[in-house]
Amino acid sequence: MKSASELLTAYLDSIRDPKAAAALFADDGVLELPYLASINPKTGAQGPAAIETFIASLLAAVPDFAFKNANILIDTPDQAFGEYEVEARVVTTGKMYRQMYAGRLVAENGKIKLLRESLDTVAAQRAFSKDV
Repeated sequence: MKSASELLTAYLDSIRDPKAAAALFADDGVLELPYLASINPKTGAQGPAAIETFIASLLAAVPDFAFKNANILIDTPDQAFGEYEVEARVVTTGKMYRQMYAGRLVAENGKIKLLRESLDTVAAQRAFSKDV
């Protein structure tokens, strides 16, 4: 059974394959980006099918989206916290999306129960908005 940090690392490594990334989540697992609600009300998903769709839509908007420079800061059997970066071009705006994520993962029975990510919402809005 994978630990929380192993699940977080596997998620980060598989983000370019929505089906593989989503398969790491429990049936009722949640991927949540609560701080993006002001930019986009649909800021998360629950269950592997919805998570796969969410990740696929992200990759459609940012085809080169990939996590890099991961640093796991807290590592317990059922919780992990890490920081990781993204730098990729947004198709609709042509702007570079440079972001530092912080993610807290809760594991249960070898699956992701919750992955809550925070990020710089101003950087996200600048990259995804044509007007800013």
